[in-house]
Amino acid sequence: MKRISAFLMAAVMVFSLAACGTMSQEPETSRSETEAVQSTVSSEETEDLNAVLSEAPENFVLITGGTFEMGSPDMEGWRSEDETQHTVTVSDFYMSMYEVTQTEYAEVMGNNPSSFSGDALPVENVSWLDAVAYCNARSELEGLTPAYAIDGQTVTWDRSADGYRLPTEAEWEYACRAGTVTPFNTETSISAEEANYYGHYPYEIEENYFSQGNLDTQPGEYRQTTVEVTSFSPNGWGLYNMHGNVSEWVWDYYGAYSAEEQRDPTGPETGTLRVYRGGGWNDFAKNMRSAYRAAMAEDKGSFNIGIRLVKNAGNGAGSVVSTGTENTESAGGKVLIAYFSWGGNTAGIAEEIQSQTGADLFEITLVNPYSTDYNTVLDEAQRDQNEQARPELATHVENMDEYDTILLGYPNWWASIPMPIASFLEEYDFTGKTIIPFCSHGGGRFGQSLTAIAKLVPDAVMGEALSVHYSGGDSLPDDITEWLESNGILE
Repeated sequence: MKRISAFLMAAVMVFSLAACGTMSQEPETSRSETEAVQSTVSSEETEDLNAVLSEAPENFVLITGGTFEMGSPDMEGWRSEDETQHTVTVSDFYMSMYEVTQTEYAEVMGNNPSSFSGDALPVENVSWLDAVAYCNARSELEGLTPAYAIDGQTVTWDRSADGYRLPTEAEWEYACRAGTVTPFNTETSISAEEANYYGHYPYEIEENYFSQGNLDTQPGEYRQTTVEVTSFSPNGWGLYNMHGNVSEWVWDYYGAYSAEEQRDPTGPETGTLRVYRGGGWNDFAKNMRSAYRAAMAEDKGSFNIGIRLVKNAGNGAGSVVSTGTENTESAGGKVLIAYFSWGGNTAGIAEEIQSQTGADLFEITLVNPYSTDYNTVLDEAQRDQNEQARPELATHVENMDEYDTILLGYPNWWASIPMPIASFLEEYDFTGKTIIPFCSHGGGRFGQSLTAIAKLVPDAVMGEALSVHYSGGDSLPDDITEWLESNGILE
């Protein structure tokens, strides 16, 4: 597709937004704006405009390329070190207004792996490999050239293909921001009336838990489920649920950003983790920020990760080859149960695991323990997370080399790991070992704790994690047995 004028691109956006319903509340204004565009655009540009619009797949909008600052500024609350701000330019592309629904996925793939059930709910519990396979299968059904060639751990992206694909990390953030530079594309501290997330925990509540009058957005509803993909208002470019509902896989392997200015970056050529963006129904607001980066092994799925499709809007060229760092290790060998516990719930889970496995038990303790007062420890925990502190450990594993599998337990604190877990993971070399997390929680399941672990030990194998509500209740022994069997610890 040939390049067209900036004015014409603005005209395309008017048509696109009108088509996707973002102007539906003001029909007369929408009509007058469209007529004004038609009367101003030249006949040649009108032909180009009609061509662009006719190429757009149903329920997709044209995202006009441009330059933006990717990542987050140093002063943004709850930013991570991997969000280094840098200048990026992206080319035009089409993006789906909605996350892929369960109906759409099942019609193409013949199955529905989702944890929640509903035709118009987003498909979830899909791995990155499932996502690229879906892109190819849907492309073939619609007579398009598949974007990907998959050969084991190597996936090659044909950038000239007209089929469906995943957005790059840069394309995703550019589209999510829709021209904004604030933590969320709402330009305010996003509320539970604007997105589907763990609404009890709006942005920056961590440091304002006992003084909520200081918050820009007050705590709201926690739905504990996904919602239909058409829910809430779209962002400024007509895209729904870019924050919350389900996170969305992108093309890139996880890695450090380049400090240099980039055009259409595609991420590292190799890696162990793929990036997903946007946050899900069980995430705190801080982990839905436009710049927040989550990561997981490409063969793993989760109840809060789904798919949003994109498609080329121009003639791409070349190919991108990405090769995963294959790790053939599996759970087995000598097993260590290592856990950090504050209130006793995680310790009780660890002890039940030990009784079923006979594995060695190791408690992670601190030189300077956290307060025994609940309100005080809430402050201490968020302080350490915000500072990415590494508390000094009082206990150490003297023979870590002997263990092949580590069952790692912790409470979900502020939607992530307690920082003593980070201290523990950084103390040893886990290359080639299998880490199988278990987590006690009060409603948010794992939060982003699995991402935090994966980033700290990218060369370890991550097993299937177990989330336990508080102490687990009467079903705990059976739940643990099933989990151990699924990970090959018990036969």
